[in-house]
Formats: sequence, structure tokens, C-alpha cells
Amino acid sequence: MAKQIEDALARAAPLAPVTYERPVPDDLEDTLRKPYVAKALQAPDTEHPHGTPRHKHYGMTVLQQHVAFPWETYSGFCAIGFNPVFTLIMAVAINGALSYATLPGWFPSPFFPIYIHNIQRAKHGSDSGTYDTEGRFMPVHFENIFSKYAITVPDKLTFGELWDMTEGQRLAFDLFGWISAKLEWVILYIHVRDEKSYLSKEAIRRCYDGSLFEYCAKMNMGSEAKMR
Repeated sequence: MAKQIEDALARAAPLAPVTYERPVPDDLEDTLRKPYVAKALQAPDTEHPHGTPRHKHYGMTVLQQHVAFPWETYSGFCAIGFNPVFTLIMAVAINGALSYATLPGWFPSPFFPIYIHNIQRAKHGSDSGTYDTEGRFMPVHFENIFSKYAITVPDKLTFGELWDMTEGQRLAFDLFGWISAKLEWVILYIHVRDEKSYLSKEAIRRCYDGSLFEYCAKMNMGSEAKMR
């Protein structure tokens, strides 16, 4: 009986070394309420069990919150501090890739709009699994990012660890997902890494619920004001 219980709770398999290399946590319920249940409105983690303080969700899923700042892709990238040339390239790439999947009908639009209420249709594969297929937040999958790949510092990722994470999450024959995941994570790393070149857990969590973009926009506005 004891052996059966031990096997039922095992987090690694002897014939699958990768399960030892990428451990999963077993103590999430100590700080998170039902971490295995998808959260529609908040992005909680072990340090923030109620999500981002004072961040308003306006009835949107966490994925919708992620893409809702602001409504226009180009102005959003500019607001958080990217240069106009890179911003234009990203606006064309993002809207070109995601627009059709979110449209309410079958006919494409020449303006390539992204409809936020349908954004779950544009979720790509080979990601971390932190968003479920309806755009809700999965705390257990978010915490797995760090238990599996944050080797140097428990709550931060180096560039190499980030790259290993995107490699580890790859799905077979998912070229679009591979490229999209690496592009998203590399851009995030370049823009918000700290002075020691780490990408913090908190920055990543706030990227998921979009509150990071509001913070970056305020910081960028403050920097511009100081330069005047």
C-alpha cells in the first residue's frame, strides 16, 4: 500500500531522465488556492496569491488583459519604449499573424484588426501552457517554468535558461509556435531584464496579465519628462 501511494505521488520516472532534470513543485497549495484550476480574471503565483494588486481586469480573461494595452499595437509598443522602426515591424508581424484568427467572420480585413474578445483563437502552440485554450491563467504551469528551468536563481531566468525553456516546450512540427514563442520571450527579456541580466518571475507574471505594460509605459513617460 505504501509503495502504491509513493508511486501515485511520484514526480519523476526512472526511465525518463528529463523528469528529473525538470522537476515540478509539490507544495503549491501551501500558498495558492487550487493552483491546478485555471483562473479567468487574475494571474496569481506563490508570492501573489490574489494576482497583481490594484490591477483592473474589467471582466476580461488574463489573455485578453495581456493584449488589451493599449488597443492599437503600434501605439502600445511606442508607449512602453520601443523605437518606431522596430515597433512598425512588430505591429505588421503581430497583426498580420493574429488578425484573421480573431475575426468574427470568414472574410479577411485589409486593416488586419485583432479582436480582443476572440484572442483565444490566436493562441499558438509550443508555449508555456500558462494560458489555457480559453485564455485563463494556469498557476501550476506558470510555477513549472521556474521549477523546471530557473537553475541559477529560483525566481529568475537567465537568457540561456529562457532559451532552454522555449526548447523544452516545443511541440512537434509546430514551426509557427516555435518562432512565435522564441520571439516573444526574447523581446520580453531584452526589454525588461534587470541590471544582472535576469528576467524576474514578477516581470513575467505581470506580462501575462498585462500590468507590466502599464508599468513600463509610466516609466517611459517619466524618462521622457526628465529629458525635456
